[in-house]
Amino acid sequence: MDFPRMDWINQISCRISKACCFRILFAALLISASALSSLAPARSESNLESFAGSAADATTRSVDSAITHGLELEQSRLWADAVRHYEKANKKFSDHSQLYQRLVIAKLHYDVNRRYQDTSFVQTVDSLSSEQALDLYSEILANLKTHYVDDVDWARVMLHGTAALEVALTEPKFLEHHLAAADPAVVEHFRQNIHHELTSRSTATRFDLRANVAYVASIGGRELGMSPTAVALEYLSGAVSTLDPYTRLLSGNQLDEMFSNIEGNFVGLGIELKPERDCLQILSVIPGGPAEEAGIVAGEKIVRVETTLTEGEDSNLAADLLRGPENSYVSIGLTGVDGAPRDMSVQRRRVDVPCVENIHMVDPQNRVGYLRLTNFQKTTTRDVEQALWDLHRQGMKSLILDVRGNPGGLLSAAVEVADRFLGNGRIVTTRGRNVRENFDYTAHRPNTWNIPLAVLIDRDSASASEIFAGAIADSGRGAVVGETSYGKGSVQGIFRMQTAKFGLCLTTAKFYSPSGQAISRHGVVPNVPVEPTYVAARPNGNGEMTTDLEDAVLQRAIAKLCEPPAQAESSEQNWISRRP
Repeated sequence: MDFPRMDWINQISCRISKACCFRILFAALLISASALSSLAPARSESNLESFAGSAADATTRSVDSAITHGLELEQSRLWADAVRHYEKANKKFSDHSQLYQRLVIAKLHYDVNRRYQDTSFVQTVDSLSSEQALDLYSEILANLKTHYVDDVDWARVMLHGTAALEVALTEPKFLEHHLAAADPAVVEHFRQNIHHELTSRSTATRFDLRANVAYVASIGGRELGMSPTAVALEYLSGAVSTLDPYTRLLSGNQLDEMFSNIEGNFVGLGIELKPERDCLQILSVIPGGPAEEAGIVAGEKIVRVETTLTEGEDSNLAADLLRGPENSYVSIGLTGVDGAPRDMSVQRRRVDVPCVENIHMVDPQNRVGYLRLTNFQKTTTRDVEQALWDLHRQGMKSLILDVRGNPGGLLSAAVEVADRFLGNGRIVTTRGRNVRENFDYTAHRPNTWNIPLAVLIDRDSASASEIFAGAIADSGRGAVVGETSYGKGSVQGIFRMQTAKFGLCLTTAKFYSPSGQAISRHGVVPNVPVEPTYVAARPNGNGEMTTDLEDAVLQRAIAKLCEPPAQAESSEQNWISRRP
């Protein structure tokens, strides 16, 4: 597809360190000190004591190094890289408040830039009245109160909204759109004092928050001539985007795109992309789509979209430019696998997105079938079943199902695919604050495929992929091969707003594998660990397509399925769900 695949199942040292010096030098990147200190979760004395000794010194040095590198990325305004860096560091050092603070701030910077490159968001900012914007804010808060997985701390929501506005007031895209003629000194004075203006105001209820946002908007209008709608939407965006890594506000375009993903079709060029720092790497080209018709192949790199070069720009923002109305054209610059540049104009058309690909007998001699599942959408169960029958007619005796790089999708689709391979037992459990989110999904005997099975996972297998892989692993139904999965264990619901064309992708529940293991931050651990190389039929580092033989994880899975029966029985795995 023409964008990174999204998941739509419905995260101080006291001494003066180098990191501390960077914090002083880059003070313009910080929100107010009092707000910043409140962004992080509280840490108990027992947590602090655990950092004693030499291990604590090593950890502190590692954290300081992570913060220093992150601040260097922030100084260069490489917000996407900074977010990825801090997410990785937070996963490793989850108790360190500074890393969490920097992640929140980098994410706020990244989000405001994405919003002001989104034409549907900008049109809404320019057309929505201040009262409508406040009503939209109230509608979002009401949904948080009713559906969010955890109890909502309104003071924290207010704080994060203030942080979002403070960050927006440092971003050129926001300033150019709303405050191009304003005195920078007056803007900075307003920015520095937002938090203090709110210190004596109540944040006990969501109704207090609406009143507070209206109050800040009135000050911004009086002192800067700033649009009250812009103020309200920054508070709204900040409140939503900092609740957890997966809750987010959806503009009109993003909402349409989300439902297109679920349905399995979208308007675009028909390519799947991986954003890199200096390009958009083409991972695959959808058969019959406009990109294939134009001669674009996997392994090539997009280095220009219209007049925007991907080098030196946020590649995710460049990817946004590929979107546009159906039947319109987009000009792109490509670098071929051989390094040769070329330019072309490609039509955007509606494309059906296959969720199952590379279906073939990966080991004809031993009758090992293979299919890759790229996401979980409405058509997934049907497409998987069709692929299984195709392989069955070719004589398949065992199966490798590859969910590496699969970021998730519909919970229902993951459950249905798991049910095809499990004759009984629990598949997944969901638990939310609202009892309507509590479900126990179980397998059913009819239509079960009782063939030996191996599932391939990697660090990018997330959410619905982890539901499927976790069910196979916990039941002992098959071998799980590769590396520990991403660790996204939450369910999101998509809510359409009534006030304006916006959506809310909201975390409503957490899910647990059949053994009761929380997937969040743990992931699914393979019982056959293998260091990853490159994925078969995907480009390697040189843009060349990886063969089956060059895929170490795939080859290990084949070997596992082809073990002699005696060896397989002693391997602590019972791959076949046998009928009574």
